[in-house]
Amino acid sequence: MVPTIHLNAVVPGNLAGKRLDQALAILFPEHSRARLQEWIRAGHVRIDRQLMNQRQRIQGGELIEITAVQADSEDWSAENIPLQMIYEDQALLVINKPAGLVVHPGAGNIHHTLLNALLYYDQGLKTVPRAGIIQRLDKDTSGLMVIARNPQSHTWLTAEMAARRIHRHYHAIVTGLLTAGGSIDQPIGRHPQQRTRMAVTHRGRTAVTHYRILRKFRAHTYLLVQLETGRTHQIRVHLDYVRHPLVGDPVYGARRSLPRGISPELVAAIRSFRRQALHAQALSLRHPLTRALMHFTAPLPADMLSLLEALEKDVAQDK
Repeated sequence: MVPTIHLNAVVPGNLAGKRLDQALAILFPEHSRARLQEWIRAGHVRIDRQLMNQRQRIQGGELIEITAVQADSEDWSAENIPLQMIYEDQALLVINKPAGLVVHPGAGNIHHTLLNALLYYDQGLKTVPRAGIIQRLDKDTSGLMVIARNPQSHTWLTAEMAARRIHRHYHAIVTGLLTAGGSIDQPIGRHPQQRTRMAVTHRGRTAVTHYRILRKFRAHTYLLVQLETGRTHQIRVHLDYVRHPLVGDPVYGARRSLPRGISPELVAAIRSFRRQALHAQALSLRHPLTRALMHFTAPLPADMLSLLEALEKDVAQDK
């Protein structure tokens, strides 16, 4: 059964003169402005039992009544795909996504995604936009993701993400030796010739990536990376831009040759590493209901641990 939302309120006098959509955003902050505007356009909002458009001004003292069907955003199917749950409560889920799992269905790929798995895990996510997914990880990036479990949490977490108050830290293994930590502040947009790629371009959107060194090897560096913004492929594009692409990156690092002088064992380990060496290791956010600050971590997956072991052995052999 598809749930129906019933809301009502009397407009206080201090909201007199505001547009209807502005007043609703103040009266019902648990719902996004876009969702409220959609309900107005669909005729789900009545003022003193009369329909109004979102640009009309209110006077104060009116009775607002909203009766809206919380319709499914997409007709995606549920699939029994195992999920590694890090945390869950009534408001949110935190999962550790494995490498190889696509996050959201797309053209030619409507099954076997994280979204399909979430709909199987919790049927209530059918009523939340994109089944509660508020961020994306590339198919071959592993690690932590937060999922909103109801429309109110979705509104809160989406706003927190937009305001850059959800903090994400990644572990990355890159080609080449970085001498010190730093920041990369370069705009990212669609590649002008290769439309499936992103690139640093003056026509792009602001993108800022911070990094510090965790460990140096002979010809590689292990990094802790923090995103200030969240552009598509941001870490991959930025690190390639400074000529230190992620090990194994099939798009942004494929044209780079292997460093000279590394052991045959390390050469074999790198060639067998079939994805970008990137893992979303830590996540911090404020809870949608309690506003308490929460911290989550996810251990490195086995393939990155094996790669680090091979890098350590290469250093030992050089001594």
